[in-house]
Amino acid sequence: MAQKALFDQYFRQRRYENAHLNFTNLFMWRNIYSIKWTEVNGYLVFKAGYGNQQFFLQPIGPAEGANPVLEAMAAHFREQNLPFIIRGMEKFMVDALEKWRPGQFELNGDRDNYDYVYHSKDLIELKGRKYHSKKNHINSFRRNYSDHQYMALTPEWVPHCIENQLEWCRKKGCDDDPTLRGERDAIIEVLTHWTELNLKGGLITIGGKVEAFTFGEPLNSDTAVIHVEKANPDIRGVYPVINQKFCENAWQQLTYINREEDMGLEGLRKAKESYYPVHMVEKFVVTFK
Repeated sequence: MAQKALFDQYFRQRRYENAHLNFTNLFMWRNIYSIKWTEVNGYLVFKAGYGNQQFFLQPIGPAEGANPVLEAMAAHFREQNLPFIIRGMEKFMVDALEKWRPGQFELNGDRDNYDYVYHSKDLIELKGRKYHSKKNHINSFRRNYSDHQYMALTPEWVPHCIENQLEWCRKKGCDDDPTLRGERDAIIEVLTHWTELNLKGGLITIGGKVEAFTFGEPLNSDTAVIHVEKANPDIRGVYPVINQKFCENAWQQLTYINREEDMGLEGLRKAKESYYPVHMVEKFVVTFK
């Protein structure tokens, strides 16, 4: 948490679209992915790992001057006798890499980790036939749960959101699934540090009990990123309601909303595609040929 001001300063130097390239994402996933960081020649450099694979994220810093940093990253992997891998690289950095060492890299689009980006107006208004089913779910929810309330996620609601997450995990079997267990721990980490992270959030109560919550923040000058959206899976329509209400109350002033990746999960991909993204943020895995 002590590095937040430093990281934010680096991330403001240019317009990043990758939802992972912000302090909150790196903070909440730092233990699951063993994230380490350092400064090299005016750039932030992140090394991470999952399972037996270690990799770098793209260096964070000025538009020009990354070559010495890339050399240092390559040298580190050589010294460790590990393959050179950069994950989550945006297209502009791929172009810089090709200028550095033309034709020496294998570049593969990482479709499972492409971010879905929407017009905020579309998610708020849900206009047109393509959103007809979403509106049906929302109207059904409103009829069935007339005592529901939408509220901003403020510090006094944090314990209730943590309990909602733990209840979700009991239903989904997080203890038996390392991925869900890691996600649970990451979400609770954010909620525990809610005030320091300075995020925006929203929640829905039914009969005074939190049944859905979400949080996000500005990613760049015209885009918000939604880090998390959780809801009681037994309540029909609560997911489209929390999505629409949060966008309406928190992000009307921004043009786009990044709802992150689908991780290759069929159900999640179908859900994200059903909101009709206006574009995808491509991310690449880079290795030496």
